[in-house]
Amino acid sequence: MAAQKINEGLEHLAKAEKYLKTGFLKWKPDYDSAASEYGKAAVAFKNAKQFEQAKDACLREAVAHENNRALFHAAKAYEQAGMMLKEMQKLPEAVQLIEKASMMYLENGTPDTAAMALERAGKLIENVDPEKAVQLYQQTANVFENEERLRQAVELLGKASRLLVRGRRFDEAALSIQKEKNIYKEIENYPTCYKKTIAQVLVHLHRNDYVAAERCVRESYSIPGFSGSEDCAALEQLLEGYDQQDQDQVSDVCNSPLFKYMDNDYAKLGLSLVVPGGGIKKKPAAPQAKSEGATAPTAEEDEDEYAGGLC
Repeated sequence: MAAQKINEGLEHLAKAEKYLKTGFLKWKPDYDSAASEYGKAAVAFKNAKQFEQAKDACLREAVAHENNRALFHAAKAYEQAGMMLKEMQKLPEAVQLIEKASMMYLENGTPDTAAMALERAGKLIENVDPEKAVQLYQQTANVFENEERLRQAVELLGKASRLLVRGRRFDEAALSIQKEKNIYKEIENYPTCYKKTIAQVLVHLHRNDYVAAERCVRESYSIPGFSGSEDCAALEQLLEGYDQQDQDQVSDVCNSPLFKYMDNDYAKLGLSLVVPGGGIKKKPAAPQAKSEGATAPTAEEDEDEYAGGLC
């Protein structure tokens, strides 16, 4: 089966080369037909799991489409070449080709397809190169924002923010979360703004910047409904505990369901938050001091008290 598909792919390549040849009666290469044959060759090689040959066929197809000024189809072919590289576990090279495809989609006037390609690239590289994934998610968010598709934009910004937190790049994370919060405010999703304020405060406290954390809460009072929310009350309690170096109070807030059921990356920030200087623990209540001369009743006295019964 594989050998048959490989031969089929080679036949399509040979046909493509013929379409590109010029002669006395044929002055111009037939790029459209050549691209079609290269595409068929790529599919045949892919089915035979010959991903290197499939990738090369896709690249030749892309060039043929470019020569024919068919940018959208060229971009598709570059993206397919990237997916062949993914199958070969060559992820950085795959992402490079998908990025090239997304730029061509933009040039062709199809920003939605460009954004989807960039997001796909981000998912591919996320576990290998989180920094590159952040960049790709931010690029995708920018494309959506330019198209005024704010809900899609903020979703991608959220992915970038979480990766920044995971990488402990807290300065960048704080800026990214603020941008998320601004968009949620613009689309009037106020409850999510409250959650983003919690995320901001946790990030700022991990940056050891109490002033910035307090300012976040103060500025959020202008968001409708925030001042009377449980989020606001919890944050005020958190900041009070942090300011007074009361680790117990901080831990109680961060272990509450409001914090524990946030996105995992932010919940971990809460659980690992330590007040400056290691904090103080509340001492258990000391037993009441006995008055001078008072003695504890003996077992016999206890018995005597009720010796005659209750009546």
